Amino acid sequence: MKLDAKSTIETGKAILGIELGSTRIKAVLIDRENRPIAQGSHTWENLLVDGLWTYSIEAIWSGLQDCYADLRSNVKKLYDGIEIESLAAIGVSAMMHGYMPFNEKEEILVPFRTWRNTNTGRAAAELSELFVYNIPLRWSISHLYQAILNNETHVKDIKFLTTLAGYVHWQITGEKVLGIGDASGMLPIDPATNNYSAEMVEKFDNLIAPKEYNWKLEDILPKVLSAGENAGVLTPEGSRKLDVSGHLKAGIPVCPPEGDAGTGMVATNAVKQRTGNVSAGTSSFSMIVLEKELSKPYEMIDMVTTPDGSLVAMVHCNNCTSDLNAWVNLFKEYQELLGIPVNMDEIYSKLYNIALTGDTDCGGLLSYNYISGEPVTGLAEGRPLFIRSANDKFSLANFMRTHLYASVGVLKIGNDILFNDEKVKVDRITGHGGLFRTKGVGQRILAAAINSPISVMETAGEGGAWGIALLGSYLVNNDKKQSLADFLDENVFAGDAGIEVSPTLEDVAGFNAYIESYKAGLPIEEAAVRFK
Repeated sequence: MKLDAKSTIETGKAILGIELGSTRIKAVLIDRENRPIAQGSHTWENLLVDGLWTYSIEAIWSGLQDCYADLRSNVKKLYDGIEIESLAAIGVSAMMHGYMPFNEKEEILVPFRTWRNTNTGRAAAELSELFVYNIPLRWSISHLYQAILNNETHVKDIKFLTTLAGYVHWQITGEKVLGIGDASGMLPIDPATNNYSAEMVEKFDNLIAPKEYNWKLEDILPKVLSAGENAGVLTPEGSRKLDVSGHLKAGIPVCPPEGDAGTGMVATNAVKQRTGNVSAGTSSFSMIVLEKELSKPYEMIDMVTTPDGSLVAMVHCNNCTSDLNAWVNLFKEYQELLGIPVNMDEIYSKLYNIALTGDTDCGGLLSYNYISGEPVTGLAEGRPLFIRSANDKFSLANFMRTHLYASVGVLKIGNDILFNDEKVKVDRITGHGGLFRTKGVGQRILAAAINSPISVMETAGEGGAWGIALLGSYLVNNDKKQSLADFLDENVFAGDAGIEVSPTLEDVAGFNAYIESYKAGLPIEEAAVRFK
């Protein structure tokens, strides 16, 4: 029997997903059909303390409690004053990577160092060389080794090192565990064992042996769990930490804690091998689930895993739609100048659609959308630029098209390595984020960029909190013992393949010509950084 939302909550059948994002903590309740039925949120910001980005322990707990209280309040408003007493499952997700070391008294030894910190350059470079594997600046192992290189005194006292999701999960369940997707952003995972790479753990221990710490790396890392595995239950202390009103009962199963990359893959149904997703907003990233390991490491490609342990190649770009939006706002100002009422959706729609009538190579026009630096193209700083020669075809259609191309140009450069050099095969890529708001345009541009069909689903906007709630559902509602991919296909996304746009030969050839000019023009961008 299907329960309505109110009965689902009253009978303790709802599932709670919480995600601690960079600017917002969000909670989502879902029903037995995996649909959202209530939400809560809390806005927060990171702080720069002693030159490092952090969130305080106090901010983490007051934020979580406020987010849960907001959810309680919304449930009462929506469903005749009912109270959340019990739940079928809980899941916690958060921004990945970073550094949270604790001593034996369970006290944090230094303020939480988030993924945003870039003080780990030497550590990341040395570890990448030692492991013959790309180790990014933001990974937990980079932060740990940098603290060792800096001779920080706290390192000798570490008893446990975890991520933000791992920390919250530990505090509410007592379990020092981590979902494999989040763990893959601490230290590389061996897909054969679904555990930290034993070879790299040994290399690291040998590297730091002269320091004579009283711990080995594996002693201090969380235990790695795959989606669906037992990760403990909400303790009485944990329930009070989450729900200060005291209504929420202990004993609720909690799924393995995950990172935001993993929950994004779940929310876009992109955990199966040969699938992927692209997020395109202020920044952009693509995640492609691989059938096999890459032939060698690449500096612009991060290797992580899905929540059930498949290898994922991630290309992350710092810039996407910010410069494009700035140009669109210029047209808005012009419209206001003429005294025409402004509808931003209409402006975006008209400008994006006219772009599709332009030349497939943008008529020679070039744009660099670098509001900030772009590691993939080797720039520590950036300057937004529009470039043309007197002979280029300067029209509104080409002008808009070049800015749309630029928004995914760097993403293309990273993905060309996967598709052209590594011959990676993909059956479906799902797009989500602001670039895809105008129907069909962002999809067509991205399809041309990476020469692959792009789908957009209505549900993709639900985000990571929904993704981790789905992993909670997988823990307790997987009666058929399905794989995560099959569970999502059958129970969540059945009948929702999204709207797919395939690339045309002309668009692909045009984008390839554009990107060659783009790469050749990078010295112009470098000169702009030097002189402006």
